Amino acid sequence: MAENNLENLVKSSMDKIHEMVDCQTVVGQPVTTPDGTTIIPVSKISFGFASGGSDLPTKNPKDQFGGGSGAGISITPVAFITICNGDVKLLQLTMEAAPSNSAINMVPEVIDKITDFIGKKKGGEE
Repeated sequence: MAENNLENLVKSSMDKIHEMVDCQTVVGQPVTTPDGTTIIPVSKISFGFASGGSDLPTKNPKDQFGGGSGAGISITPVAFITICNGDVKLLQLTMEAAPSNSAINMVPEVIDKITDFIGKKKGGEE
């Protein structure tokens, strides 16, 4: 009887993990911006799982079973795939990424472009 109970315990835990983690969690739903750029998030998933159970000694002739299970899941964004005018780029979100692919390394360039845009806009208004 304990084997059936333990099997049900493990099955229900694995079913719940399956509900939370699927292929759309790793490669997310595409998002299209107004200018036509498509952005697809890519994530790394790590999970651990443990379960156990045992028959409990009892004077009652009924089978007694005690068991438990637990799981932990970590979902970390690691990159974005961008598609703009037929050009596909992988923008990694780690400092170890190649400089041409790292979104984090592009932050100073983006700030410079925003600053230049704001400066031009102020110059046109004055």
